[in-house]
Amino acid sequence: QVQLVESGGGLVQAGGSLRLSCAASGRTFSSYVMGWFRQAPGKEREFVAAIRKTGASTYYADSVKGRFTISRDNGKSTVYLQMNSLKPEDTAMYYCGAAASWYGASQISQYDYWGQGTQVTVSS
Repeated sequence: QVQLVESGGGLVQAGGSLRLSCAASGRTFSSYVMGWFRQAPGKEREFVAAIRKTGASTYYADSVKGRFTISRDNGKSTVYLQMNSLKPEDTAMYYCGAAASWYGASQISQYDYWGQGTQVTVSS
């Protein structure tokens, strides 16, 4: 079992920045691919970014590429999402997830564990 707890969400103006954190406990953090997803009201959960177990590779949704950066610290069992140049359309609940394999890292179905989410609201 892996327990995930997100933090760092909040209210920010358009153009601003936030840094989300997701702290893991339980099984070895470095054994998992980590991903960030988001879900806006009335919409399906969508992929945002993923990072390999070692942190050597990352993958982003087109909508956030160049603005968001995913990183991880295996020593602290934490994955981060640095979000810059935020837009109102980035408003959503943000979730981190843990997956066993890099294959299909953008697919919700590949993730075995999820956190409870942290709300990000971007005002115009």
